[in-house]
Amino acid sequence: MAVGNLTAQTTVSGIVYDGRETLAGANVFIIGTIDGCLTDSLGRFSFTTSMTGEVTLKATFIGFEDYMLTADAGRLHHLTVHMKEQATTINEVVVTASTFSFGKSENFKTMDALDVVMAGNSCGDIVAALQTLPGTQTVGESGKLYVRGGESNECQTFVNGMHVLMPYSTNTENTAVRGRFSPFLFKGINFSLGGYGGEYGQALSSVLPMETTDAATSDKFGVSASLVDWNVGGTKAYQNSSLSFNVALTSMGLYNRLFSERFDFTRPYRKLSGEIQYKKEYNASSVLKSYVGYDLTSVGQRIEDRMLSLKEHNVYANVTHKATIGNGYTLFTGMANSTVFSDIDDAKMAGDHYHNFRHEIHLKAELRKVCSDVLKLSAGVEDYIRNSTLRYEASHYRLNYNILAGHVDAQWRIVPRLFFNLSSRIEFLESDCLLMPRATLTYIPGKHLQFSLVAGRYSQTAEDDYQAMSQKTLCQSTADHAILSIQYKSQSTLLRIEPYWKKYRRLPLLENGMYQPHGYGTSKGLDIFVEDHSLVRHLTTTLSYSFNDSKRFCLDNTELQTPDYISRHNLRLTAKYSIGKAIIGLSESYASGRHFPTGTTPHYNSVDINITYLLHPKVIIYSSLNNIFGRTNVFRYDTNGAPVVPSRDRFLYIGIFVSLKNNKAYDISNF
Repeated sequence: MAVGNLTAQTTVSGIVYDGRETLAGANVFIIGTIDGCLTDSLGRFSFTTSMTGEVTLKATFIGFEDYMLTADAGRLHHLTVHMKEQATTINEVVVTASTFSFGKSENFKTMDALDVVMAGNSCGDIVAALQTLPGTQTVGESGKLYVRGGESNECQTFVNGMHVLMPYSTNTENTAVRGRFSPFLFKGINFSLGGYGGEYGQALSSVLPMETTDAATSDKFGVSASLVDWNVGGTKAYQNSSLSFNVALTSMGLYNRLFSERFDFTRPYRKLSGEIQYKKEYNASSVLKSYVGYDLTSVGQRIEDRMLSLKEHNVYANVTHKATIGNGYTLFTGMANSTVFSDIDDAKMAGDHYHNFRHEIHLKAELRKVCSDVLKLSAGVEDYIRNSTLRYEASHYRLNYNILAGHVDAQWRIVPRLFFNLSSRIEFLESDCLLMPRATLTYIPGKHLQFSLVAGRYSQTAEDDYQAMSQKTLCQSTADHAILSIQYKSQSTLLRIEPYWKKYRRLPLLENGMYQPHGYGTSKGLDIFVEDHSLVRHLTTTLSYSFNDSKRFCLDNTELQTPDYISRHNLRLTAKYSIGKAIIGLSESYASGRHFPTGTTPHYNSVDINITYLLHPKVIIYSSLNNIFGRTNVFRYDTNGAPVVPSRDRFLYIGIFVSLKNNKAYDISNF
């Protein structure tokens, strides 16, 4: 006698697609059973089930909403399953318009600190590395950031959301300065070329927000040395907290003796720096960060019949706390202090003395809430309390003022692929009140493309010297930004094209011996950036091109004219190739001539090379040579028509970095 399975078997079949193409690997099954299968390469599925009557069929696929169909089991054949793409939540979208991100910040990673320091001509300087990006100008005699037609002081730096009054080191005139901060201090560097949200103020052109690393989980100790700087730094890790220190000495004395230069330095450039950081994670939703940095800089130079002597003390400290306070709210509070003392003997003529003191306290509080998958809100208040003193010959002033500000920001997902950010910032300076609306509309049709339209108004207080000379009658200058951003990003290629337009109003203008807010100007241009990893294995190439057309009528100008720091065309090409334990970098920088009353400079050109070699897991050697062909670039012309050139045409840097208490040399805190 034979016993058979007489239970009826029903075939369930069909195809799964997303409206445009079939989906391979989708999971299709009947809820409450183990009956099901994955779709094949053509999106087809077919399996049998012993279920009868009404059942529920479910299909799932990563990135798509679950599909469910309830029907009689006998009718589940030759189905067409249409799955809808899962809408991106407001916390997942990353709007990249006019922003370049380094390190990990807001869950968007492109480059880390090592990539920053290995930029062709950076020598470990964040500011120099950022000048390889589109939108920046080559101003060799300054070294500071000039962005999309804006002055260097129109780009403001923030550390953990708190303002830095003086982010650069100091040096003699016509000598490039460096940024004060090491890239190894930060886990995230976001460089916004314009169109930023309501959180950031007092910046007409651009902002550079940087976020320090989290609390360390292991002890670190490292040293580094080169011909121009020596460094020692370390970290002691505790349970849920860490304490870090760093001390560095920079001196050009040895380098000046080994390599000739054009300037007559009576005292070589020296800078002594010290930094301390303490970080505490009370729990997963409560983090305290603090930072204190101090720089002492001195240099002496013989300039014609005077012996210039410069000394500067620069102190910056901040403390911030971010915590979740319940019901989805996050509270951020922070305080920062910036203090700068500058003293210069023989500043403009033999026997004179220049003294300048600048001080700022920045207070900030912000409340953030993710209301739903489609809406995120934030609101904040802040206060900039500033005072400064100047003493130079017969010129004296003491200036005190504060800027009170508030902002609200709403990020809204209108439909699954369309996002809208609307913010408004209000600022009070004396009797002047400014309301500045800002908006960004972003369309993300797929994982590769992003289109954004950005518009907004931005403001900045005039420099203290102009405010004092105007007896505090100057209102804040404003700039209106309009930017169109088109970005394509694949696994191996990034392409970004951004035309922009800016209109300046209320710039300081000298009229009848008094500065008045009657200046104006425009800046328009096009930025193109291409990064590619597909040409040759282990090779990364970038192309950065900027076209800028700027006109200004401000300060002591007598007519509308192109600012003398503007190069109409800027082109930068870089290549980085990894071979074994070495990384070789090569870069080419070009800028068209700059216009001065006494003439137009020749074009700027510099070819730079650098090599990084991992000698040991704890030892890294870095070397770079800037301007390898020794071209004498003319930075500008002085009032007498004489060309201003660099102190030396080439610069060689060789450094060794050693980790003494960790397994990676890259963890040394200062470069």
